[in-house]
Amino acid sequence: MIDTPPDPDSENARDVELMLSVQATGDHEAFRQLIERHQDAVIGTVAKMLGNPSEAEDIAQQVFLRIWKSRARYQPSAKFTTFLYTITRNLVFNESRRKSRKKESSLDQRKDDYELELPSNPNQQPDREQLNAELRTAIDRAIEALPEKQRMAVVLRRYQDLSYEEIAAVLDLTVSAVKSQLFRARGTLRELLASYLKQ
Repeated sequence: MIDTPPDPDSENARDVELMLSVQATGDHEAFRQLIERHQDAVIGTVAKMLGNPSEAEDIAQQVFLRIWKSRARYQPSAKFTTFLYTITRNLVFNESRRKSRKKESSLDQRKDDYELELPSNPNQQPDREQLNAELRTAIDRAIEALPEKQRMAVVLRRYQDLSYEEIAAVLDLTVSAVKSQLFRARGTLRELLASYLKQ
């Protein structure tokens, strides 16, 4: 039997139905279902944005807490995921700015950590699994190096498969500005990953 992908429109209709129930009556069961439907995507997005998976669950909890607190202001005029990722964006950008004030020491620490990851024997040939792990780490670090709007656009497009229109709504940009952000981000990523792309 072939698995057919879920219809995005019916998925959104279900999200909106649940959120309207949360809004109208404070329905805890509907809210639990919303969390179950979206927490993995939120955690993944936060982890990619902040480059720290251990922080992602805490921030994701804050996202859903913020959704609960702002339920009275929810308007079903846009997709529920637009509302969800807009709140995620706000919390992630705040956390990013807070962390950037402490960046010097963490950059030194990261450099130390990276050097510890390098094989001790320079003649040793890393196997394919190790190369893939190194590439994934390099991609994550390259994404983390992007300016925050470019980073968010890349994460939402590549990992959450959002349309240009949805990303524009989340980032409060025009669609053409989103395309421009993604174009610049891809150019930067190509430069940062050039040594891997040649292999």
